[in-house]
Amino acid sequence: MPIIKSAKKRVKTAKKASVRNSKTRRSLRGALKSLVKSPSSKSNSAAQSSIDKAAKKGVVHKNKAARLKKQAAKKAKAAGVKPGKKAATAKKAAPAKKKAAPKKTAAKKK
Repeated sequence: MPIIKSAKKRVKTAKKASVRNSKTRRSLRGALKSLVKSPSSKSNSAAQSSIDKAAKKGVVHKNKAARLKKQAAKKAKAAGVKPGKKAATAKKAAPAKKKAAPKKTAAKKK
């Protein structure tokens, strides 16, 4: 058991990080298993998303994430799943803002 205060804090934070990482890893595995079990465009996008999240959080290395995404896409394509369009889930465009009129500069006095 640590004696120093900072070491005690590191134990607490490491435990929190471990729990957070294991949840991310579990959701990643679940998404990949659901893709293999019943390939669909929804399960494919869920798998891709969970892989990206795990890579962003540092749970898996970015190269491994890229490899997993490629393998998932390959399995989905072999099952006949067509890639989903992102336009359907895209956010609505914000209304265009009016541009401010350029400021008039005062004439220089000689």
